[in-house]
Amino acid sequence: MAANNAPETPGGGVSRGYARYALGLLLLVYVINYVDRQVLSILVEPIRTELGLTDTQIGLLSGLGFALFYAAAGLPIARLADRTSRKGIIAGCLALWSGATALCGLAMNFPQLLVARALVAVGEAGAGPAGHSMLADIFPHGKRATALAVFSCGVPIGILVGLLAGGWLAQTFDWRTAFIVVGLPGVLVAIVVALTLKEPPRGGEASAEPPLSTREALRTLMRIPAFNFLVLGSALHAFTSYGALQWNPAFMIRFHGLSTAEAGLALGLISGVTGVVGTLAGGWFADLLGRRDNRWYAWLPALMIAVRAPLFISAYLAPTPALAIALLILPGFLGNSFTGPVFGTIQTLAPAQTRAFASAWTLFIIALVGFGLGPLVIGVTSDALAPAFGNRSLGYAIALAAIGEVVSVIFFLMAARRLPRNSAAPAGH
Repeated sequence: MAANNAPETPGGGVSRGYARYALGLLLLVYVINYVDRQVLSILVEPIRTELGLTDTQIGLLSGLGFALFYAAAGLPIARLADRTSRKGIIAGCLALWSGATALCGLAMNFPQLLVARALVAVGEAGAGPAGHSMLADIFPHGKRATALAVFSCGVPIGILVGLLAGGWLAQTFDWRTAFIVVGLPGVLVAIVVALTLKEPPRGGEASAEPPLSTREALRTLMRIPAFNFLVLGSALHAFTSYGALQWNPAFMIRFHGLSTAEAGLALGLISGVTGVVGTLAGGWFADLLGRRDNRWYAWLPALMIAVRAPLFISAYLAPTPALAIALLILPGFLGNSFTGPVFGTIQTLAPAQTRAFASAWTLFIIALVGFGLGPLVIGVTSDALAPAFGNRSLGYAIALAAIGEVVSVIFFLMAARRLPRNSAAPAGH
């Protein structure tokens, strides 16, 4: 991966082989994170039919009802990660959300399913911040965006596995079996994490300083303009992309008449293949271009999302499923390219003793705006448009959500203006 993948503090190095193992194991954890999070989307229609739910209720399950607990748990867990064992937090959170995913399959009504999803959210809130913080202490600036891009591949890979496995299990057995089967393996991986992952030394001179309070950590980050604009841009992009991600299977099944397995296969391959390629390309190109000008860490996401927006909207206006799927391919590639540059830069901007908190704050805002409001607003809009447009209402609702993409480009460009041009670590590192 990198010729120099030791932490930035002298004497705190790890071997290249272990660095790769740690990255691979954390990638697996993040894959499971998104398998368990995303499997609900392919199960929407059978759940809605059996439990008699509305699109608004589905939007609560996949959106705000999940995001509120995810956001509320993320910040305190991140503070623990900045002070205590990050590998212990990752292992414990993984066991919790995996077990809770299996419990979703036992739910008999909307409140029970909502409680189970809330437990999934609480557990999943600990994976990203602690993982980002550990990798930032293994991979230095100049390699960090690429490493975090590899880690972020857990998102599209998890979506691919969740859609494929969930769609096949639901059609072969039922939606309850799908939840149980995809949930339980994570408990075993949690044991592997606890036994084999090492806690790396915290990098940077600030690691020797006493930990900051939550208020001090937040105040420190709020004084970094580039950090704030990166967070806002990411959140608004997530509003559109995550909202669509949750509703795409229902749209394909409801409007275009695909089966659960067909929708899972088509959308899973799009999300998985284009997502992995886009995520890796975004991190690699950002590190390559960033060596010449740090502003590319924000320019690249702005460019990719600006190109993506019109194609994204066109997919939900397409008259045939084949055309709709084809129009989602390039947006799938472009939409994932922001993760490596953004999270890599955030970990570089944040002082060492606030890295987990910086990641958690970013995911907190993304959770509320993207995970929380995206699916819910689309669901409410779909219900409102249904009397006039029938099965078309969901597609129109997703297309309207693309306003988030347009505004996110503005924030990424504003972030670029606040980053230094030189290739050294950005100010705030």
